[in-house]
Amino acid sequence: MRVAVVDIGSNSTRLLVAECRDGRVERELERRSTVTRLGMGVDSSGALDEQAMGRVYDTLEEYRGLIDRHDGGQAIAVLTSAVRDAANGAQFAERVEQRYGLTPHVLSGDDEARLTFLGATSEHDPGDPTPTLVIDIGGGSTEMVIGAGHEAGFHVSNQAGVVRQTERHLHTDPPTGAEIDALADDVRAIFRDGVPEEHRQAVRHAIAVAGTATSLAAIAQRLEPYDPEKVHGYVLSSEEIERLLERLAAVPLAQRREVPGLHPDRAPTIVAGAVILREAARLFGVTAVEVSEHDILRGAALGLGGC
Repeated sequence: MRVAVVDIGSNSTRLLVAECRDGRVERELERRSTVTRLGMGVDSSGALDEQAMGRVYDTLEEYRGLIDRHDGGQAIAVLTSAVRDAANGAQFAERVEQRYGLTPHVLSGDDEARLTFLGATSEHDPGDPTPTLVIDIGGGSTEMVIGAGHEAGFHVSNQAGVVRQTERHLHTDPPTGAEIDALADDVRAIFRDGVPEEHRQAVRHAIAVAGTATSLAAIAQRLEPYDPEKVHGYVLSSEEIERLLERLAAVPLAQRREVPGLHPDRAPTIVAGAVILREAARLFGVTAVEVSEHDILRGAALGLGGC
């Protein structure tokens, strides 16, 4: 069977069209990602911005055509932090269904954690007992899920995301050291409040999904063009994350847009993303993070799309 999943996040809108069989994704027919920044301003206004919604609608118009071209079968949309937090989020979800024929799922924190963990670990041994952390850095929040095999256990949605933290703290181009420190202090406090000590100490392996992690892996390898096969499974050491952060924070936005491996649309938020990933690794005491291309898109295909 074929299933199409659109992930409408705070920073990007992404598409997966896949062929599934016997509870597995056998082949990805289409995978797209567009930076739409739906979460822009939600932290301060409490509502989705009209221009930001317009960017998503334009992207969904394109994605609907791709779904139809592949005869995508069941088509669903998963909506996360920005829509959950916004006063007009329900109306936005209704428009997504009416205009584009996508069955909307406004995910609770529990749902998001389960599907993210399932996607990230879908190719791992389901019997592996290793306590594994999945880090999903989004535009409005960072999801942390700990589990084993394919089963999620503890999870928390921290209100620290690349759009939210960039808007709060980074006002200079390039950002000052004081701004970076303030962002890191904010993220560190949010993470410490969200994760009890016993869970911090339990983790033995970490996987990072979504745009920050995949972008850093691509930058580290100077991938032009982007190659998901080289990104998937790449291991970012703590030292490499720190080096990449220093490099990206040292140059103005115009130069960051030219960095090999970094999509220009991610340049405005990649510094905040690198800080968030560094602080997540530090919180759990891990010295390296495995980067995965398999995330909530794949988890939704398996858990909601009937694969």
